[in-house]
Amino acid sequence: MASTDSGQPDRTRPEPLRPPASAGDPDRVRRELLRMGADERLWEPGDTVLVAVSGGPDSMALLHALHAAAPQLGVSVAAAHADHGFRPQASAREAETVRGFCARLGVPCDTAELDVPAHLAEHGGNKQAEARRLRYRFLLEAAERAGAPRIALAHHADDQAETVLMRLLRGSSSAGLSGIPLRRQEGKAELIRPLLRIHKPDLLAYCERHGVPYEEDASNRSADYTRNAIRLEAMPYLETFNGRLAESLCRTAESASAESDYLDARTKEVFASSVVSERGGLTMSGAAFAALHVALQRRLIKLILDYLALEMAPSSFDEVERIRVGALSGTPASWRVDLSRGLRFRREYGRLAWTRRADEKPLPYAVEIPEPDGVWTIAEAGLEIRFSAHRHTRDGTARFAASDADARTAFFDWDKLELPLLLRPRRSGDRMRPLGLNGTKKVQDMFVDGKLPPSRRPFLPLLCDGGGRILWIPGLRRSSHALADEGTRLLLRAEVRPAGGSSEPAGE
Repeated sequence: MASTDSGQPDRTRPEPLRPPASAGDPDRVRRELLRMGADERLWEPGDTVLVAVSGGPDSMALLHALHAAAPQLGVSVAAAHADHGFRPQASAREAETVRGFCARLGVPCDTAELDVPAHLAEHGGNKQAEARRLRYRFLLEAAERAGAPRIALAHHADDQAETVLMRLLRGSSSAGLSGIPLRRQEGKAELIRPLLRIHKPDLLAYCERHGVPYEEDASNRSADYTRNAIRLEAMPYLETFNGRLAESLCRTAESASAESDYLDARTKEVFASSVVSERGGLTMSGAAFAALHVALQRRLIKLILDYLALEMAPSSFDEVERIRVGALSGTPASWRVDLSRGLRFRREYGRLAWTRRADEKPLPYAVEIPEPDGVWTIAEAGLEIRFSAHRHTRDGTARFAASDADARTAFFDWDKLELPLLLRPRRSGDRMRPLGLNGTKKVQDMFVDGKLPPSRRPFLPLLCDGGGRILWIPGLRRSSHALADEGTRLLLRAEVRPAGGSSEPAGE
């Protein structure tokens, strides 16, 4: 390494410490491929494994090694090659190299010309993202044609190290530091990466030893792309501090991946036990959220946002943290924030809610009930009202008056009701004569007094009689109209519950 006049190493032009291809171990490729497959059960006897082959040394080595081991593994091998259309002459050469090598091995090869530039000109979008989307769509289709439950991708240990370093530089959670996953379900096929513990020099040495042809992508030598700059400039420089940097980063990824898998499993358990689906959104108790470890809080928020979002995009740390801090705050009593991807978060009286903003617009409804009997569902509110008639007994007055204390149930003197009844949402200026209170009170004020979450107020049905009087706010209070007394012959019983039969209070 060059030195300055002070005798210190000149780190402005570091010399890469990576060994040349000739220093690689070609036999390590086969050993690690067999060990990885067995340890991680990447395939089962009888499987067809589709290898995604670009024509570069990594995927060509994977194809050759997996084909050579296929009899021992009891699997069949097929190949798929996608021409993205970015480099017409080079792409044609790569496709011919792949087809020729597959023919030499006797491996069936499925090919496609994706013409990503034409797709971008017509539909727009990010170049790399669209190329990836179209490539994976083709691979899944090719896997289905080949009857392959698994698609083998040729990402290797150096790719993993570069990914971890790139995410570290950008700022990443522990989940991000887990790097490229060893396996991942995509549609009907599982994506597997058998080379994740094998380094590039070993793959190049393998190609040299076994006469595996490959094409070099000239764009890989350009530092204009972030990943290339990481590989060509950042990694060699950092290796002057740690000559085994790639191995260290890969170990970090394996540790982070195992811990991330465990936390993901715990987060899904919490989601299943504590998160409730409600009118197009998801809710949970603020107290239950506060009891979670901060790591689970953040992951649960991410899981909820990904569950609701219509767009596939990651949630930023800042957005997740804003929700987390807001969920734990005690003031004000109600708080909301609009999020990316068309979502919204609310904290209302100890209740947390995540919704799609488009789903929060209340639709007007009016359900007329000419004969109150049976179950009437108010889909807009996610509630159902069950009506039933009962004969009034001598001791019924006291018993039914006590029942009226439960805001989920109300009893009315049938003969004092003016039919038809009506279920409708609150209107501006609505007032009710609450039981036990002289005079009337605004329904809006009763919503506030009852700590009804603001997001539910536009949807909650009010039970009115044919004369327009508000008889009952289900889950909150009933009016003083149509009370049962000793002269009552027939009672109307009304009970509210969440649609679907849950026993949770409708007003909470």
